[in-house]
Amino acid sequence: MFLTITTTGTAERPATDLGFLLHKHPDKAQRFSTSHGTAHVLYPEATAEQCTAALLLEVDPVALVRRGRGKGRGGAPDSALAQYVNDRPYAASSLLAVALSAVFSSALKGQCKARPELPERPLPLRIEVPALPARGGAALVERLFAPLGWAVTAEPVALDEQFPHWGDSRYVRLVLEGELRLADALRHLYVLLPVLDDAKHYWVATDEVDKLLRSGEGWLEHHPEQRLITNRYLARRWSLTRSALERLELARLAEADDTEAEEIDNAVDAPAAELMEGDEGAEGPGKPVPLAVRRREAILDALRGVEAARVVDLGCGQGQLLGELLKDARFTEIVGVDVSMRALNETARRLRLDRMSERQSARLKLTQGALTYTDSRLAGYDAAVLSEVIEHVDPPRLPALEHAVFGAARPKAVVVTTPNVEYNVRWETLPAGRMRHGDHRFEWTRAEFRDWAGEVAERHGYTVEFRPVGPEDPEVGPPTQLALFRIGAEGGGDGPHIRRAADRPDRADRVGVADRADRADRAGLADRAAMTCTTGTATASTAVGTATASAAVGAVTASTAAGTAPATTVAGTAPATTAVGTTTAVTATTAKEAAA
Repeated sequence: MFLTITTTGTAERPATDLGFLLHKHPDKAQRFSTSHGTAHVLYPEATAEQCTAALLLEVDPVALVRRGRGKGRGGAPDSALAQYVNDRPYAASSLLAVALSAVFSSALKGQCKARPELPERPLPLRIEVPALPARGGAALVERLFAPLGWAVTAEPVALDEQFPHWGDSRYVRLVLEGELRLADALRHLYVLLPVLDDAKHYWVATDEVDKLLRSGEGWLEHHPEQRLITNRYLARRWSLTRSALERLELARLAEADDTEAEEIDNAVDAPAAELMEGDEGAEGPGKPVPLAVRRREAILDALRGVEAARVVDLGCGQGQLLGELLKDARFTEIVGVDVSMRALNETARRLRLDRMSERQSARLKLTQGALTYTDSRLAGYDAAVLSEVIEHVDPPRLPALEHAVFGAARPKAVVVTTPNVEYNVRWETLPAGRMRHGDHRFEWTRAEFRDWAGEVAERHGYTVEFRPVGPEDPEVGPPTQLALFRIGAEGGGDGPHIRRAADRPDRADRVGVADRADRADRAGLADRAAMTCTTGTATASTAVGTATASAAVGAVTASTAAGTAPATTVAGTAPATTAVGTTTAVTATTAKEAAA
């Protein structure tokens, strides 16, 4: 089998620099022993303007049979029919890929001691493979190489030129042209040659996953045919393919967040807060209920209160909340989302997903995803939960999370819990000034959390209600704070009514209706305003659908049931007026007076 690599150059950047990159001198013809034959490297042409390096691999059919014998998954398919007469010595396959990695190992790694700057320089390259087996035809060759920046020419080879009606063989003559780094070009070939052949001459073991990810770094995680490449390269061994795909997705998310994969895949570490709070198994006679259990109970109460049936747990960790949701039949569809595949695997193990009944497992779905990116799969749910999640997000990334959850996914309700930093002084085992978990980017006071939640609700058309979780200390509040967001009510075709956080004093002072809004939010009567007007002889009342009552800063307007006697009074400043022939009066009071 044969392969050539050609580049062009100038007097300032001679094409013969290719010899430095390949670590093979252009003036010499060299040979190397491989496990299945002999590899020859020579330069048919080597000038400053153009340089061509050729790799010729002579395969020993006897050695191929003795070492591989075509047995096992990944063995050469033609060997089973004809062990000594087959296409293996001539068609580019995994044999050529192994020879590339052995003969051009330094070039494949992007190393050049003599000229360290060369490996990072893109070169105008032309690569030719005269006989390439392509299971999938020329179209598949195009789909694999074109997304990597190559101009692809794949000419099918006829079965027999003298009998054209026999059609084409499964082989193509491949020409790749493009301006890439040589290391990238060699990695593309190392992975995709056996993928196109759809066979390997050796047994595919677990170390092949590392080889694939190492050679596919920087391009495979974004390739549109990632799944096909991974599946074929690993000889369709599902366990290996799944492992590789999980690691590729983690690499993609890490690159998007400009961080290391290890920093993202840390959700299975035991949080310091949970060590302090306790968890399952801690309950018993005389023992307090662990905070982690109370938090899940508070979340479940909130979800039941909004009558949610389809719930997504964003940042599900090891699945403690998912387990509680599965116990309640009212939750018919449950989705767990986490950026960490380790956490999702631990969740599946913890919940014994492989042993669940078909009916039960159909209710649960585990999905890998980053919460700071919009995901169409998460749209349309009744409720979403962010339990102890937001504090793990860098503050500059919070607007992205806000948009992804409240703007794009937009569930009918959102439950958010986060630590109350004021309560940290009550943790005897937590040093002063330390956060509850080493991965926490921040921990908020009650006022800070309410400010953030109120602004989010205002921007996206939600109402928000705050609830304590755990024992509430009179000085520092509860250990955990919970916010329940609900979509604002629709009215008059003007879109959602946006309610401000009622119990935030700074905002309440500006509108003067803090207590009234708080009562309306808690009672769920924000869309209904009722005013009763009485005198000794007549009564006028307003109700939704029959009359209108509108409250503004310092003013209330009410219409009588007959619709003929408007009466207006400015709260606390003006007397009520009545129309002729009607003894109707409206007295506006403050929310506190009405409550009294």
